[in-house]
Amino acid sequence: MATFKPATRRRAKARIGLTGPSGSGKTLGALFLAAGLGGKTAVIDTEHCSASLYAGHDGVPAFDVLELEPPFTPERFIAAMREAAAAGYETLVIDSITHEWNGAGGCLELVDQIAAAKYRGNTWSAFSEITPRHRALLDAILRFPGHVIVTMRSKTETAQEESNGRKKVVKLGMKAEQRDGFEYELTTVLDITHSGHFALASKDRTGLFTDTDPAPLTPETGAMLRAWLDSGAEPAPQAEPAKAGAMDPEALEDYKRAISGARTERELRAVFTTAFRAAEAARDVDAIADLTAAKDARKVVLGASTGPVIEAPPPGPDMTPPGEDSVSYLEGVAE
Repeated sequence: MATFKPATRRRAKARIGLTGPSGSGKTLGALFLAAGLGGKTAVIDTEHCSASLYAGHDGVPAFDVLELEPPFTPERFIAAMREAAAAGYETLVIDSITHEWNGAGGCLELVDQIAAAKYRGNTWSAFSEITPRHRALLDAILRFPGHVIVTMRSKTETAQEESNGRKKVVKLGMKAEQRDGFEYELTTVLDITHSGHFALASKDRTGLFTDTDPAPLTPETGAMLRAWLDSGAEPAPQAEPAKAGAMDPEALEDYKRAISGARTERELRAVFTTAFRAAEAARDVDAIADLTAAKDARKVVLGASTGPVIEAPPPGPDMTPPGEDSVSYLEGVAE
Protein backbone atom coordinates (compact mmCIF):
# COMPACT_ATOMS: atom_id res chain seq x y z
CA MET A 1 0.00 0.00 0.00
CA ALA A 2 1.32 3.47 -0.90
CA THR A 3 2.16 5.76 2.03
CA PHE A 4 2.73 9.50 2.39
CA LYS A 5 6.29 10.71 3.00
CA PRO A 6 8.06 14.07 3.19
CA ALA A 7 8.40 15.78 -0.20
CA THR A 8 11.96 16.10 -1.49
CA ARG A 9 13.16 17.82 -4.65
CA ARG A 10 15.31 15.29 -6.47
CA ARG A 11 17.84 15.59 -9.24
CA ALA A 12 16.10 15.70 -12.59
CA LYS A 13 16.53 16.07 -16.32
CA ALA A 14 15.50 19.22 -18.14
CA ARG A 15 12.30 19.33 -20.16
CA ILE A 16 12.48 22.73 -21.84
CA GLY A 17 10.19 24.30 -24.44
CA LEU A 18 11.19 27.27 -26.60
CA THR A 19 8.45 29.05 -28.54
CA GLY A 20 8.65 31.93 -30.98
CA PRO A 21 7.88 33.11 -34.50
CA SER A 22 10.13 32.40 -37.44
CA GLY A 23 13.46 34.16 -37.06
CA SER A 24 13.26 34.57 -33.30
CA GLY A 25 16.31 32.39 -32.67
CA LYS A 26 14.73 29.23 -31.28
CA THR A 27 17.22 26.84 -32.91
CA LEU A 28 20.34 28.74 -31.85
CA GLY A 29 18.88 29.29 -28.38
CA ALA A 30 18.23 25.56 -28.02
CA LEU A 31 21.82 24.78 -29.03
CA PHE A 32 23.15 27.32 -26.51
CA LEU A 33 21.08 25.65 -23.77
CA ALA A 34 22.41 22.26 -24.86
CA ALA A 35 25.97 23.59 -24.53
CA GLY A 36 25.33 24.61 -20.96
CA LEU A 37 23.49 21.43 -20.02
CA GLY A 38 26.49 19.50 -21.30
CA GLY A 39 27.03 15.96 -22.48
CA LYS A 40 26.78 14.30 -25.86
CA THR A 41 24.20 16.22 -27.89
CA ALA A 42 21.84 15.14 -30.68
CA VAL A 43 19.35 17.14 -32.74
CA ILE A 44 16.22 15.82 -34.45
CA ASP A 45 15.85 18.38 -37.24
CA THR A 46 12.56 18.81 -39.11
CA GLU A 47 13.42 22.32 -40.28
CA HIS A 48 15.27 21.53 -43.51
CA CYS A 49 18.76 21.23 -41.98
CA SER A 50 18.53 24.58 -40.17
CA ALA A 51 20.34 23.28 -37.07
CA SER A 52 23.37 22.24 -39.12
CA LEU A 53 23.83 25.87 -40.21
CA TYR A 54 25.02 26.59 -36.67
CA ALA A 55 27.66 23.83 -36.54
CA GLY A 56 30.91 25.45 -35.43
CA HIS A 57 29.16 28.64 -34.29
CA ASP A 58 30.65 30.27 -31.18
CA GLY A 59 29.05 28.79 -28.09
CA VAL A 60 27.40 25.91 -29.94
CA PRO A 61 28.50 22.41 -28.88
CA ALA A 62 29.50 19.67 -31.29
CA PHE A 63 26.34 17.73 -32.10
CA ASP A 64 24.99 14.95 -34.26
CA VAL A 65 21.87 15.46 -36.31
CA LEU A 66 19.04 13.27 -37.59
CA GLU A 67 17.21 15.04 -40.40
CA LEU A 68 13.62 13.87 -40.10
CA GLU A 69 11.52 14.07 -43.26
CA PRO A 70 7.72 13.79 -43.65
CA PRO A 71 5.47 12.13 -42.73
CA PHE A 72 5.81 13.63 -39.25
CA THR A 73 3.79 10.98 -37.40
CA PRO A 74 4.18 10.68 -33.60
CA GLU A 75 5.70 7.23 -34.10
CA ARG A 76 8.55 8.59 -36.24
CA PHE A 77 9.51 11.07 -33.51
CA ILE A 78 9.31 8.30 -30.92
CA ALA A 79 11.54 6.05 -33.03
CA ALA A 80 14.09 8.84 -33.44
CA MET A 81 14.10 9.47 -29.68
CA ARG A 82 14.55 5.76 -29.04
CA GLU A 83 17.54 5.76 -31.37
CA ALA A 84 19.03 8.75 -29.54
CA ALA A 85 18.59 7.04 -26.18
CA ALA A 86 20.19 3.84 -27.45
CA ALA A 87 23.18 5.82 -28.74
CA GLY A 88 23.73 7.37 -25.31
CA TYR A 89 22.99 11.02 -26.09
CA GLU A 90 22.70 13.05 -22.88
CA THR A 91 20.97 16.10 -24.37
CA LEU A 92 18.39 15.94 -27.15
CA VAL A 93 17.05 18.90 -29.12
CA ILE A 94 13.85 18.41 -31.17
CA ASP A 95 13.62 21.25 -33.69
CA SER A 96 10.71 21.50 -34.17
CA ILE A 97 8.03 19.52 -32.35
CA THR A 98 5.40 21.66 -34.12
CA HIS A 99 5.59 19.38 -37.17
CA GLU A 100 4.28 16.42 -35.14
CA TRP A 101 1.05 18.37 -34.66
CA ASN A 102 0.42 20.31 -37.86
CA GLY A 103 3.20 19.31 -40.25
CA ALA A 104 2.92 17.06 -43.29
CA GLY A 105 1.66 13.71 -42.03
CA GLY A 106 1.31 15.12 -38.52
CA CYS A 107 -1.62 14.63 -36.16
CA LEU A 108 -3.99 17.16 -37.71
CA GLU A 109 -3.46 15.75 -41.19
CA LEU A 110 -3.90 12.21 -39.86
CA VAL A 111 -7.18 13.24 -38.23
CA ASP A 112 -8.53 14.41 -41.59
CA GLN A 113 -7.39 11.23 -43.34
CA ILE A 114 -8.83 8.88 -40.72
CA ALA A 115 -12.06 10.85 -40.52
CA ALA A 116 -12.54 10.63 -44.28
CA ALA A 117 -11.62 6.95 -44.48
CA LYS A 118 -13.42 5.56 -41.43
CA TYR A 119 -15.85 8.05 -39.92
CA ARG A 120 -17.56 9.81 -42.84
CA GLY A 121 -15.67 13.01 -42.12
CA ASN A 122 -16.33 13.02 -38.36
CA THR A 123 -13.09 14.43 -36.97
CA TRP A 124 -14.22 14.04 -33.36
CA SER A 125 -14.23 10.28 -33.80
CA ALA A 126 -10.89 10.40 -35.58
CA PHE A 127 -9.34 12.23 -32.63
CA SER A 128 -10.13 9.19 -30.47
CA GLU A 129 -7.46 7.36 -32.46
CA ILE A 130 -4.93 10.21 -32.68
CA THR A 131 -5.00 11.27 -29.03
CA PRO A 132 -3.35 8.07 -27.69
CA ARG A 133 -0.65 8.36 -30.35
CA HIS A 134 0.06 11.99 -29.43
CA ARG A 135 0.02 11.06 -25.73
CA ALA A 136 2.65 8.40 -26.45
CA LEU A 137 4.96 11.12 -27.81
CA LEU A 138 4.58 13.14 -24.61
CA ASP A 139 5.33 10.03 -22.57
CA ALA A 140 8.44 9.40 -24.70
CA ILE A 141 9.70 12.92 -23.98
CA LEU A 142 9.17 12.40 -20.24
CA ARG A 143 10.87 8.97 -20.28
CA PHE A 144 13.93 10.05 -22.26
CA PRO A 145 16.97 9.36 -20.05
CA GLY A 146 18.65 12.72 -20.76
CA HIS A 147 17.73 16.39 -21.11
CA VAL A 148 15.16 17.30 -23.79
CA ILE A 149 14.72 20.71 -25.43
CA VAL A 150 11.84 21.16 -27.88
CA THR A 151 11.18 24.15 -30.09
CA MET A 152 7.70 25.20 -31.17
CA ARG A 153 6.65 27.73 -33.75
CA SER A 154 4.22 30.36 -32.54
CA LYS A 155 1.74 32.61 -34.24
CA THR A 156 -0.44 35.51 -33.27
CA GLU A 157 -3.68 34.37 -31.61
CA THR A 158 -6.71 36.55 -32.27
CA ALA A 159 -10.33 36.66 -31.19
CA GLN A 160 -13.40 38.50 -32.35
CA GLU A 161 -14.95 40.84 -29.81
CA GLU A 162 -17.95 43.15 -29.93
CA SER A 163 -17.60 46.77 -28.83
CA ASN A 164 -20.29 49.44 -29.14
CA GLY A 165 -22.30 47.13 -31.35
CA ARG A 166 -19.39 46.58 -33.76
CA LYS A 167 -17.25 43.49 -34.09
CA LYS A 168 -13.49 43.79 -34.19
CA VAL A 169 -10.51 41.43 -34.15
CA VAL A 170 -8.18 41.78 -31.15
CA LYS A 171 -4.76 40.22 -30.63
CA LEU A 172 -4.47 37.92 -27.61
CA GLY A 173 -0.72 37.34 -27.87
CA MET A 174 1.40 34.50 -29.24
CA LYS A 175 0.27 30.89 -29.21
CA ALA A 176 2.53 27.85 -29.72
CA GLU A 177 1.60 25.65 -32.68
CA GLN A 178 1.08 22.44 -30.75
CA ARG A 179 -1.86 20.79 -29.08
CA ASP A 180 -3.32 22.75 -26.18
CA GLY A 181 -1.82 21.54 -22.93
CA PHE A 182 1.49 20.36 -24.41
CA GLU A 183 3.37 22.78 -22.15
CA TYR A 184 1.95 21.15 -19.01
CA GLU A 185 4.52 18.36 -19.29
CA LEU A 186 7.53 20.69 -19.49
CA THR A 187 9.71 22.06 -16.69
CA THR A 188 10.13 25.48 -18.25
CA VAL A 189 8.69 27.21 -21.32
CA LEU A 190 10.50 30.26 -22.68
CA ASP A 191 8.91 32.53 -25.27
CA ILE A 192 11.54 34.06 -27.58
CA THR A 193 10.87 37.53 -28.98
CA HIS A 194 11.70 38.32 -32.59
CA SER A 195 13.27 41.65 -31.71
CA GLY A 196 16.37 41.16 -29.57
CA HIS A 197 15.80 37.39 -29.13
CA PHE A 198 14.86 37.91 -25.48
CA ALA A 199 13.58 34.92 -23.49
CA LEU A 200 10.45 35.43 -21.40
CA ALA A 201 9.21 32.60 -19.16
CA SER A 202 5.54 31.71 -19.63
CA LYS A 203 6.01 28.71 -17.33
CA ASP A 204 8.88 28.04 -14.92
CA ARG A 205 9.04 25.37 -12.24
CA THR A 206 12.67 26.18 -11.45
CA GLY A 207 12.16 29.75 -10.26
CA LEU A 208 15.30 30.76 -12.14
CA PHE A 209 13.41 33.00 -14.56
CA THR A 210 10.94 34.49 -12.08
CA ASP A 211 11.24 38.25 -11.49
CA THR A 212 14.30 38.48 -13.73
CA ASP A 213 14.94 40.82 -16.63
CA PRO A 214 14.45 39.33 -20.12
CA ALA A 215 17.73 38.30 -21.73
CA PRO A 216 18.88 36.30 -24.77
CA LEU A 217 19.70 32.63 -24.19
CA THR A 218 23.38 31.74 -23.79
CA PRO A 219 25.39 28.66 -22.77
CA GLU A 220 25.47 30.19 -19.29
CA THR A 221 21.67 29.93 -19.19
CA GLY A 222 21.98 26.19 -19.80
CA ALA A 223 24.69 25.86 -17.16
CA MET A 224 22.43 27.67 -14.66
CA LEU A 225 19.65 25.19 -15.42
CA ARG A 226 22.05 22.25 -15.06
CA ALA A 227 23.22 23.49 -11.65
CA TRP A 228 19.62 23.76 -10.43
CA LEU A 229 18.68 20.33 -11.80
CA ASP A 230 21.72 18.70 -10.16
CA SER A 231 21.17 20.40 -6.81
CA GLY A 232 18.34 18.08 -5.83
CA ALA A 233 18.66 14.88 -3.84
CA GLU A 234 19.65 11.64 -5.53
CA PRO A 235 16.71 10.03 -7.37
CA ALA A 236 15.01 7.18 -5.58
CA PRO A 237 15.91 3.71 -6.91
CA GLN A 238 13.63 2.80 -9.77
CA ALA A 239 11.87 -0.54 -9.89
CA GLU A 240 12.80 -2.77 -12.77
CA PRO A 241 10.48 -2.11 -15.73
CA ALA A 242 7.99 -4.81 -16.51
CA LYS A 243 9.22 -7.07 -19.25
CA ALA A 244 7.14 -7.71 -22.29
CA GLY A 245 5.42 -11.05 -22.49
CA ALA A 246 5.70 -13.59 -25.25
CA MET A 247 2.99 -14.87 -27.54
CA ASP A 248 2.94 -18.58 -28.28
CA PRO A 249 5.21 -19.01 -31.35
CA GLU A 250 2.89 -21.49 -33.05
CA ALA A 251 -0.12 -19.23 -32.53
CA LEU A 252 1.84 -16.30 -33.93
CA GLU A 253 2.73 -18.25 -37.08
CA ASP A 254 -0.89 -19.38 -37.48
CA TYR A 255 -2.09 -15.78 -37.31
CA LYS A 256 0.55 -14.64 -39.80
CA ARG A 257 -0.50 -17.38 -42.23
CA ALA A 258 -4.15 -16.38 -41.82
CA ILE A 259 -3.27 -12.74 -42.50
CA SER A 260 -1.23 -13.66 -45.58
CA GLY A 261 -4.11 -15.80 -46.84
CA ALA A 262 -6.84 -13.20 -46.42
CA ARG A 263 -8.72 -12.86 -49.72
CA THR A 264 -10.57 -9.59 -49.09
CA GLU A 265 -9.96 -6.42 -47.16
CA ARG A 266 -12.84 -7.25 -44.84
CA GLU A 267 -11.37 -10.66 -44.09
CA LEU A 268 -7.94 -9.10 -43.54
CA ARG A 269 -9.39 -6.62 -41.08
CA ALA A 270 -11.15 -9.34 -39.08
CA VAL A 271 -8.12 -11.64 -38.92
CA PHE A 272 -5.74 -8.84 -38.00
CA THR A 273 -8.04 -7.57 -35.25
CA THR A 274 -8.20 -11.02 -33.67
CA ALA A 275 -4.43 -11.50 -33.96
CA PHE A 276 -3.69 -8.05 -32.56
CA ARG A 277 -5.89 -8.65 -29.53
CA ALA A 278 -4.07 -11.92 -28.82
CA ALA A 279 -0.65 -10.26 -29.04
CA GLU A 280 -1.90 -7.38 -26.89
CA ALA A 281 -3.12 -9.79 -24.21
CA ALA A 282 0.34 -11.41 -24.18
CA ARG A 283 2.05 -7.98 -24.02
CA ASP A 284 4.29 -9.10 -26.87
CA VAL A 285 5.42 -5.95 -28.69
CA ASP A 286 7.55 -7.95 -31.14
CA ALA A 287 4.54 -10.04 -32.15
CA ILE A 288 2.52 -6.87 -32.67
CA ALA A 289 5.23 -5.58 -34.98
CA ASP A 290 5.33 -8.86 -36.94
CA LEU A 291 1.56 -8.97 -37.31
CA THR A 292 1.39 -5.34 -38.38
CA ALA A 293 4.09 -5.93 -41.01
CA ALA A 294 2.22 -8.98 -42.33
CA LYS A 295 -1.01 -6.98 -42.48
CA ASP A 296 0.64 -4.12 -44.35
CA ALA A 297 2.21 -6.52 -46.87
CA ARG A 298 -1.11 -8.25 -47.53
CA LYS A 299 -2.90 -4.92 -47.82
CA VAL A 300 -0.57 -3.97 -50.66
CA VAL A 301 -1.25 -7.27 -52.43
CA LEU A 302 -4.99 -6.78 -52.11
CA GLY A 303 -4.72 -3.26 -53.38
CA ALA A 304 -6.29 -2.03 -50.17
CA SER A 305 -4.02 0.99 -50.04
CA THR A 306 -6.50 2.83 -52.26
CA GLY A 307 -9.41 1.98 -50.02
CA PRO A 308 -10.22 2.53 -46.34
CA VAL A 309 -7.23 2.44 -44.04
CA ILE A 310 -6.88 -0.69 -41.92
CA GLU A 311 -5.72 0.49 -38.54
CA ALA A 312 -4.79 -1.46 -35.45
CA PRO A 313 -7.62 -1.68 -32.92
CA PRO A 314 -7.48 0.88 -30.09
CA PRO A 315 -4.97 -0.31 -27.47
CA GLY A 316 -6.05 -1.79 -24.19
CA PRO A 317 -5.28 -0.05 -20.88
CA ASP A 318 -1.85 -1.67 -20.52
CA MET A 319 -0.62 -1.43 -24.09
CA THR A 320 0.48 1.33 -26.42
CA PRO A 321 -0.31 1.32 -30.16
CA PRO A 322 1.95 -0.70 -32.49
CA GLY A 323 5.19 1.09 -33.27
CA GLU A 324 5.29 2.84 -29.88
CA ASP A 325 7.51 1.87 -27.00
CA SER A 326 5.42 0.03 -24.40
CA VAL A 327 8.33 -1.25 -22.31
CA SER A 328 11.44 0.93 -22.62
CA TYR A 329 13.47 2.78 -25.19
CA LEU A 330 15.67 -0.26 -25.75
CA GLU A 331 12.92 -2.88 -25.84
CA GLY A 332 10.55 -1.26 -28.33
CA VAL A 333 9.22 -2.50 -31.64
CA ALA A 334 11.92 -2.75 -34.26
CA GLU A 335 11.43 -0.10 -36.85
